[in-house]
Order: sequence, then C-alpha cells, then structure tokens
Amino acid sequence: MKITITGSLGNISKPLTKELVEKGHQVTVISSNPERQKDIEALGAKAAIGTMEDADFLSATFKGADAVYVMETLGAGAFFDQKIDAIAAITKIGNNYKQAIQQSSVKRVVHLSSIGAHTNKGNGLLAFHYNVENILNQLPSDVSITFMRPVSFYSNLLGFINTIKTQGVIVANYGGDSKKPWVSPLDIAVAVAEELVTPLEGRKIRYVASDEISCNELASLLGTAIGKPDLKWVVIPDEQLLNGMIAAGMNPQVAAGMVEMNANINTGDLFEDYFRNKPTLGKIKLADYAKEFAAVYNQ
Repeated sequence: MKITITGSLGNISKPLTKELVEKGHQVTVISSNPERQKDIEALGAKAAIGTMEDADFLSATFKGADAVYVMETLGAGAFFDQKIDAIAAITKIGNNYKQAIQQSSVKRVVHLSSIGAHTNKGNGLLAFHYNVENILNQLPSDVSITFMRPVSFYSNLLGFINTIKTQGVIVANYGGDSKKPWVSPLDIAVAVAEELVTPLEGRKIRYVASDEISCNELASLLGTAIGKPDLKWVVIPDEQLLNGMIAAGMNPQVAAGMVEMNANINTGDLFEDYFRNKPTLGKIKLADYAKEFAAVYNQ
C-alpha cells in the first residue's frame, strides 16, 4: 500500500513509519523540517517537506495514497506563545485536512484524536479534538475514517521531573487511588498501523490504552525507578495550578484548558466514554516505561 503519514518523526510517527516500511508498504512522511529528510529516508520512507497549515501541499502529497494518517500539532513552544489561539489554530489544521482529503480523493483515513473527543464540555484543551472529529465527519460517506482516541501519554509524565527535582513531589490538580488509563506511543503506533491496512466502510472509534494505575501507585513506581521510593503525588487546587502555569509564562488559554482537562481526569468524567468502550490493553506497561523515565530524569 501507498501510505502517507503526518507528524514527522515524532513519538508515534517514527515507530509507525518503521513498522509500515518493514511490512513492505510505500511510506511518505510529511515533515516541516528539511533536516528530517535524511532521517526519514534512512528509515526507508520518502520525505515530503511542508506544513499541515498548507492545504494545497497536503492535497498534492496525499494524492495517490491508499491511506493517510493525520494528526494535529503546534510548533515547539506554542503553548508559551501569548498571542496564539491554540484551539482555533488546530481547528484550522482540521479544515486543511478535510480539504486535502477531498481534493486528493483519498478514501481511507486514520486520525489521531484523543480521550475527551466524545464531548464539547469539560474537556478543556482537548476541545480541538472534538472540533476536528466533527470536521472530518463532514467528509463524504465513501471516505472511511478511524478516529484513534488514546488516553494520557506516558511521555506526559516527563513534565513532572522539574517539581520532583525542586520540590521532591509530583504536583497536579488530579491524583488519588482510583485507577486511570495511560498509553505508550509505541502501542498507539501499533494500533494505527493495524487500522491503516485494515479495510473499513464508514466511521470507527478506537480507544488505545496500555496500562491502568492510580496516581499514588504511579508515584511509587516512578519514585522507585529514580531512587526515591517515598515519592508522593500531591493534589493541589485548580486555581493554584493555573496561577503557577501562567506565572511560568504559559499562554492563559492553554493553561486554563489544561487545568480544566486535568480536573475532569480527577472526577473521572474525561474517561466516561473510554470505560464504556474499553479496549484491550497494549503491551508496553508503566513498569517498562519507568526505566525510560528514570533515564531522562538522570540526564
């Protein structure tokens, strides 16, 4: 199959590219960074240099593909850009994908959405995933789409390293003893690869998760990995977290969206549809990831 992938060589797109190439598919990887071209070609894929903000470039690159994998992201440092409207910017990318898919006549699409995309309320920053799913659902019925809805990424845990080092604890506005789902990008890549090569008629939602563990258990697991077995997960009020993010220079819209998202992790509302449609868990467990976390922590 001829498959086009967005996301350059990110945490999902790189292992996805490797797997598809190894299985004999002709893969084109879209990247905005010309310096990535040699790395993409080293994996056995073709590089297409351009941006997801350019609908005409996307249309030309998608043309002739049997399937495309689409995801939305903003540039490095975007969350600290005081002028950006993150939800509007990513919603615009969704419209670019819709235009490109229509103009290129692609009939098989796998879209990286997210937990929380089932609702337009209480999901905070994840609202853009709800928006983009609805935009892509406006495509003609002969375009078959799988909406991938992964849960919280393991890699998000790296954001706690600073507070562990400076305060000796993990700090968030969610936590406790209730089990919450987490996912490895490697398991997402495996699931995306399966969907890209599997025929589909219509639309499908697929949740992806690797492990389920409480925040208190997770703190102990990570703490043991970094030599701090007594590491605690401390829950703080929403306002305190919001003020801290804004003081650190984060875009206020982004900060408020993340706080709202986390608050609904705490209530469980964000995972309501996930638990109604719970998937088989992936292979990469948090005990495996703890070693990777420790390696980054100790750098």
